[in-house]
Amino acid sequence: MQSSKIINYDYSVAKLFAIATIVFGIVGMVVGVWIAFQMAYPELNNLANEYGTFGRLRPLHTNIAIFGFILSGVWATWYYIGQRVLKVSMIESPFLMILGKIHFWLYLVGVVGVVVSLFMGITSSKEYAEFEWPIDIAIVVVWVIWGIGIFGLIGIRREKILYISVWYYIATFLGVAMLYLFNNMAVPTYFVTGFGDWWHSVSMYAGTNDAMVQWWYGHNAVAFIFTVPIIAMIYYFLPKESGQPIFSYKLSILSFWGLMFVYLWAGGHHLLYSTVPDWVQTMGSIFSIVLILPSWGSAINMLLTMKGEWQQLKDNPLIKFMVLASTFYMFSTIEGPIQAIKSVNALAHFTDWIPGHVHDGTLGWVGFMIIASLLHMAPRMFKREIYSKKLLESQFWIQTTGIVLYFSSMWIAGLTQGMMWRATDQYGNLAYSFIDTVNVLHPYYTIRGVGGLLYLIGFCMFAYNFYKTMTVGKEIEEEPHSTSPMAA
Repeated sequence: MQSSKIINYDYSVAKLFAIATIVFGIVGMVVGVWIAFQMAYPELNNLANEYGTFGRLRPLHTNIAIFGFILSGVWATWYYIGQRVLKVSMIESPFLMILGKIHFWLYLVGVVGVVVSLFMGITSSKEYAEFEWPIDIAIVVVWVIWGIGIFGLIGIRREKILYISVWYYIATFLGVAMLYLFNNMAVPTYFVTGFGDWWHSVSMYAGTNDAMVQWWYGHNAVAFIFTVPIIAMIYYFLPKESGQPIFSYKLSILSFWGLMFVYLWAGGHHLLYSTVPDWVQTMGSIFSIVLILPSWGSAINMLLTMKGEWQQLKDNPLIKFMVLASTFYMFSTIEGPIQAIKSVNALAHFTDWIPGHVHDGTLGWVGFMIIASLLHMAPRMFKREIYSKKLLESQFWIQTTGIVLYFSSMWIAGLTQGMMWRATDQYGNLAYSFIDTVNVLHPYYTIRGVGGLLYLIGFCMFAYNFYKTMTVGKEIEEEPHSTSPMAA
């Protein structure tokens, strides 16, 4: 096997996606904070006519956060990790080099199309799949290009054994491809009937079938974008940053196959107490409970990797981010199955506990891991020290405070909602009107907005730190073996 020391890795595509990750992260979070405050102060909906309403901005927030911030982070880390674990540089293949740059620029074109169409109110009205068919086709092309890049790099690798992170990236590619294609099958109405706008379409599924396919997709979009590639990141970056080997490679393989076989069948828990068949609902609940095992298997494996090296938490902010990300992953993957229990779901469904659950995973697990990953990559891509350790420490505590405020306020709000909706008087009538619950939740919505604002402030600190690292950080002569060098 050829030593990685004599391979000149090319990070040009990784750098482009890293910058896109930061830009889309800021934009997505700004919109998210704005709509969070709209929930507390409805008059904020009136500032830009229909373009500033919650209904118009919310799809923009979710899609920029998922398909902008998170996906860009996934691709940035792939173009970095892929070369290093396969022991081959993209520069060795002009085809893969050109393909990687086409991947980035076509992706940007697609993002512009998404932003414009959602601002115009052009949407298929399907959660996490709002794009109309022309954009769907563009997304498929971008995704196929990435897949060719993955298998092309694997095909010319020097390293015989595929490291576990590569398995997770392959699963991300295959899983999202299958999910996206089946869920977004649609009929363009203009070309079939001659009526309507040329971009409009209707789903090939209807009624209950549409709901089942949508939430098979919706839940597993979380699996294969929020979970699987993020695990790929931590299995690479935590051992690299800490200088510790993975606690158990066998456990990583076991957890991988557990996630692959179990996660795909858990989407039915989104449709409890609906018109879908009862066996689908029960299957969704059961597989959600079973999902605790592979999820916690991965999380425990990550934490035990630090066994005997916990003092690094004191000295290395990147280790703080990664360890707390793993902890939030454990919280999120126990909370989701609890909400999937039918008796609990009867209280929780449609309440703010659900977005509370989503965001403790998104902000804590996904956000912290992407931040830590990019900052681990920065000294190695730009040959410079991380600009400021103090700034990074401050960012960590500000964002952690923001996350705690966010999910705790949403937990309290959600449980309050659920109990008020179910409360009855001595005659069996509902004890509270809907507006009663809205009034009670106002302070929690305000706290939610403040929590999101703190997280956004911390992210802007990260963006500044990354920019300064890239431009004026102290140059380093030799690539660090493990701990990333950073100025005080």
